[in-house]
Amino acid sequence: MASNFIYSNKDHKFIIKEWLDGKKILGLKRYRDYLSIEDVDGILDQSLKVCKDVVAPTNDDGDTIGARFNDGKVTVPPSFHKAFRFLHDNGWGASNNDVDGEGALPEILNQSVREYIIGANPSMSPYIGLSGGIAAVIKTFGSKEQIALYTPKMFAGIWEGTMCLTEPGGGSDVGDMTSKAYPTDDPLVYKIKGTKCFITGGDHDLTENIIHLVLARVDGAAPGTKGLSLFIVPKIWVNEDGSLGDPNDVATVGIEHKMGLKGSATAVLSFGEEGNCRGILLGSAPDEKGVGQGMAQMFMMINGSRMDTGHSALAVATVAYNNAVNYARERIQGRPITNPKGDRVPIIQHEDIRRMLLTQKATLEAMRAMIFKGYYYLDLIQHGDDPEDIRKAKRSIEVITPLVKAYCSDQGWLMITEAIQVLGGYGYTEEYPIARQARDVKIYSIWEGTNFIQSMDLVGRKWRLDNGNIFKEWMMELAAFVQTNQNHSTFAHEFAVLGKALMSYQDLVGTMLGYFKEDIRLVPLYSTRILRITAEVYGGCLLMQQALVAQEKLAQKTADQDFYKGKIQAAKFYVLNIVPDVAATVRIIKEADTSAMDIPEAAF
Repeated sequence: MASNFIYSNKDHKFIIKEWLDGKKILGLKRYRDYLSIEDVDGILDQSLKVCKDVVAPTNDDGDTIGARFNDGKVTVPPSFHKAFRFLHDNGWGASNNDVDGEGALPEILNQSVREYIIGANPSMSPYIGLSGGIAAVIKTFGSKEQIALYTPKMFAGIWEGTMCLTEPGGGSDVGDMTSKAYPTDDPLVYKIKGTKCFITGGDHDLTENIIHLVLARVDGAAPGTKGLSLFIVPKIWVNEDGSLGDPNDVATVGIEHKMGLKGSATAVLSFGEEGNCRGILLGSAPDEKGVGQGMAQMFMMINGSRMDTGHSALAVATVAYNNAVNYARERIQGRPITNPKGDRVPIIQHEDIRRMLLTQKATLEAMRAMIFKGYYYLDLIQHGDDPEDIRKAKRSIEVITPLVKAYCSDQGWLMITEAIQVLGGYGYTEEYPIARQARDVKIYSIWEGTNFIQSMDLVGRKWRLDNGNIFKEWMMELAAFVQTNQNHSTFAHEFAVLGKALMSYQDLVGTMLGYFKEDIRLVPLYSTRILRITAEVYGGCLLMQQALVAQEKLAQKTADQDFYKGKIQAAKFYVLNIVPDVAATVRIIKEADTSAMDIPEAAF
């Protein structure tokens, strides 16, 4: 069976037009002259059609042909070339990252389009998104000459870009990286020496050039992350007039043989094997204390990439869910438990199948809600007119970024296992598409800082920002929403459950602050679980916000009543079946069990 791209844009239309204040975003100075809320349906419909007709047909080639490495060069499936060019030429590619570009979409719309692209072919989507983010970093921190020389062709998809961070011996320990940059007679040009691995899109034949952003330490700079600088390292040297010169000393050692995303080339790159790899310093040289600007520059892209990684997991898992629903409607097996002698029925009528499907639906909608809340904040941060809106958005995005990245990528994997279970034995075969989604989705919990790193960012850093006030304000906003609706005529029980979860969570914060002083080992031991329950509280509140909107639409007898009924039932299910996990987990954490640390290493 070929890959089966089944997708709907109903939830995106609901989010932009009915739940979030899409009119406010589209009314910002950046967009008001060429976009309005009336354009949303057309943009989402057109982009979804493009993904079905142009992108989805390439997905099988990505998995069966994949990226290939021969004679030092990497090729991607031929079908990728046409789809890649079509997306860029029609404004669905990197150009949206250009803050000065014409016709750019706000993130709440652009990321809806990106979700369809990922779902249609997750192994091709990194090629579409990479160059825009890299070019945006150059545009923010580069000189006028660097911006003019590199970014136009990167935004147009003529040149690609990569972020070269990870090293074979470094992994997540960025400060331990060994790549070096040696000064030359030109103060902007350095000789780069080092090896980078797990570089997404590190080599391919989609574009005529690849612009690497390489994190390296200038010879003599400070140790650790503070001594790192960022360098523009073209695969092929770019002359001052913009023409291509000789190949730079950048060699592709090989590409990884991965369990999924096989069409996405993940390369090992060697810089300076011949001693002649030239890199152009981005920003200023390290100061008198040897402190470079590399980490601060890189994090402009990393934070957005973490949001995008969680979003990618949502897209892949949504395709699996939609296929599971489709299969459950068509598969005839078994008889109703209330009528054992009756006719066989579609398995979607069986109770446990409905539980599995609603678990997926509710969780995926909670994921999408927190993701698009984040993109809404990014739109305000980047183009907002009101300083107070911008201030609040900046504070909120700090808290939810690790939730979006880690919770969504963890749940994406788990929801696909539920989709496989719906299909039974067929779900375990490659003839059906969900096995591929399982292989593709797993990387997202590892990309852009493993999910444990995200959990420590939440507990060790985000809890404490601005003396704890940022997180406190965020929690107070959730508590105020729950309190306002505690006597709701329809959802009083759901809000009571949310209220208990919030009380348990607030009690947990005090417990963990004690662990920081009493036994610091307990913080990393429990941080992953803390991130999960933080996201569960947040997801429950966001789904109940949506349920309130859906109830109003039902009362108005708006079209597509089943959609709004589904919104309400998904919210109820999530709050009543998933959110109670918060209190249970808090009880476990307060027990402070240390058996995982007490067991002898040899006993594993």
